[in-house]
Amino acid sequence: MPRLPRTPAIPVLPYRKPTLGRDYWVFDDVLPDAEAARARILARDDWSEGYPHKPEAWPGLRTMPGLEPDELAHVEALVMKATGARRIWPETSAGGAVVNHNCVQVVGRDECEPRPHTDARSVCRYAAVLYLNPAAPKDCGTSFYRQQLPGGVLGGNTVAAPHNNLVDALGTRFVPADSFVEDVRVAHRFNRLLLYSANLIHTATGYWGSTLEDKRMTAVFFWMA
Repeated sequence: MPRLPRTPAIPVLPYRKPTLGRDYWVFDDVLPDAEAARARILARDDWSEGYPHKPEAWPGLRTMPGLEPDELAHVEALVMKATGARRIWPETSAGGAVVNHNCVQVVGRDECEPRPHTDARSVCRYAAVLYLNPAAPKDCGTSFYRQQLPGGVLGGNTVAAPHNNLVDALGTRFVPADSFVEDVRVAHRFNRLLLYSANLIHTATGYWGSTLEDKRMTAVFFWMA
C-alpha cells in the first residue's frame, strides 16, 4: 500500500510564562472620565463594518482615532513608566499601511470566537487594550495562550526573530483546532488597561452583546519602543 504523506510537524515555540510586571501590566480606572469617552464613541457615525456585516476577515465594527490626544497621552505615560521605554510610537507597515492604533473595536457575541495570535513584531513591541463597556462580563477580557502539541504536551507562546508573527513562526495559517490552550487570563473590567508584550500568543477571551451599546467595546493600541 502506498504511504500517505506525513503531515509536517508544527514547530515548537519558546515558552515564557506571562508574568505580571514583566510581560504584562494591568492598570485600573485609567481614564479620568471613561463614561464621557464611551458616550463620545457611541455617538460616532463613522464606523467601518467587518464580519458579519461585510465580507471581511476582521469582526464587528471599528472606528479611529478612539481616544482624544489628552487621553492618549495619559495612556502612553503609563506605558512608558511601566516598561521603562524612553519613547514609544505607532509604526507603519513596510508597505506604508496604517496600523489600527488607537482604534475602537466593537464585537458582539455571535461575531467572532477566540483567535489566538501574535501581533507583528515589525510594527509593534507592546500592545494594549482598554475595556470600554461597563456591562460586559469579566470573561470578555484577554487571555494568553500557549501551544498544545499532540498527546497534550504543552509547547511555547512566544514569537522571536527571525519570525514576524505566529503564522511566520509556525509556517502555516492553518493548524488543528486544539493547537492552543489558555495559559493566563486577565478579566474584563470597565476602564481597565491591559498592556502586554505583543509577541506573546493572545486573544480576546470572549465576546458579548448584540447591540452597539452592549457589545464588547475596546480601544486597542500598538507601539514600537
